[in-house]
Amino acid sequence: MKYFNIFLVILMLLSGCKEAKTEAPAPAEVAEEPSFVLAGAPVSEGEIYRQSELDQVFADLQPGDSLNTRFEAEVAEVCQSKGCWMRVNLPNDETVMVRFKDYGFFVPKDISGKKVIVEGKAFISEVPEEERRHLAEDAGAADSVIAQIRGSEFQNGFEATGVRIFK
Repeated sequence: MKYFNIFLVILMLLSGCKEAKTEAPAPAEVAEEPSFVLAGAPVSEGEIYRQSELDQVFADLQPGDSLNTRFEAEVAEVCQSKGCWMRVNLPNDETVMVRFKDYGFFVPKDISGKKVIVEGKAFISEVPEEERRHLAEDAGAADSVIAQIRGSEFQNGFEATGVRIFK
């Protein structure tokens, strides 16, 4: 009987050693690459003015006024020195000068033509001749163009806390 019990134990052990069935592992979750990159603080969700609506936003502002908002637009040009400012297009062949809060972040210099969403403060400001010339130089304008800049000018402005740049 003793040998019979040993035989049963061995038989049970052998039957438990059958080849285990394994399922193919599930394919790893492939994280989608984001369709945008961020510069500065994240842009919050909510109402976003479209490029076609921007002329009205700025038309309602007077020098000294400001409006906290978000809007979507196409980049017209970027500072080619550091990426420390950009101009975005309005629907009426005007642009908005976008600077970055506290000079705290920059954007890539090669994003002209790309869509962005910016969040921050919209305003109208008087830009002196010296600054206008400096900005034209940063944009890579020819000396002849810079020489033609005369006097101060009221311009649409925006101080961005964050920028979402679409790929």
